[in-house]
Amino acid sequence: MLTRKQHELLRFIHERLREDGVPPSFDEMKDALDLRSKSGIHRLIMALEERGFIRRLPNRARAIEVVKMPDQSVPGGSPRGKFSPNVIEGNLGKLRPAEPGRGDGSPPPVAIPVMGRIAAGTPISAIQSRSHTISMPPDMLTSGEHFALEVRGDSMVEAGILDGDTVIIRRQEAADNGDIIVALIDDEEATLKRLRRRGSSIALEAANPAYETRVLGPDRVRIQGKLVSLLRRY
Repeated sequence: MLTRKQHELLRFIHERLREDGVPPSFDEMKDALDLRSKSGIHRLIMALEERGFIRRLPNRARAIEVVKMPDQSVPGGSPRGKFSPNVIEGNLGKLRPAEPGRGDGSPPPVAIPVMGRIAAGTPISAIQSRSHTISMPPDMLTSGEHFALEVRGDSMVEAGILDGDTVIIRRQEAADNGDIIVALIDDEEATLKRLRRRGSSIALEAANPAYETRVLGPDRVRIQGKLVSLLRRY
């Protein structure tokens, strides 16, 4: 499934190719999607190419070919440009009242939806489609709703979060100073960072000296959830 911004860009490219036979420039894409910079367009283009919707032809300027269009015209239901992972269906990812265990006295595991990848490094496009579920013991969760994300990048290694780990996130819109959060930047890119407040600004702090802290206005950052557990396979 594509995010809303990815779908809007794919449709814009498709329509321009159909009308003019030439793909739009990055500036035209930026203006059409009302983005602040061309770097956002670059991330969307890479995401569409990774998912097989477009193909960039080598050694040719502005050479983009639309390979396919998504089956569904719009990913479900959230307002234009807003990433709000709708990850809970019924009690999925939510701690339930005590239930009979598995015969050995232990409580049953909780199914947590895995919602794609999260960047611990250079931010990647926000992902909001559930790919599969994992089972977690209740004592690794807190109260409330949870979802999981697969970590890509090394910017949080000194916090013990490695490339390839799966982080368990409690869905919430507020967090305390020092919490590790899923932050959505400009409604188009998601990243895993430590939250620091600097006056009226928000700092997204890496746990790797190779990465700079990003300081942003509060209107550019939305908290999607807080890290509560980590899963690592060897």
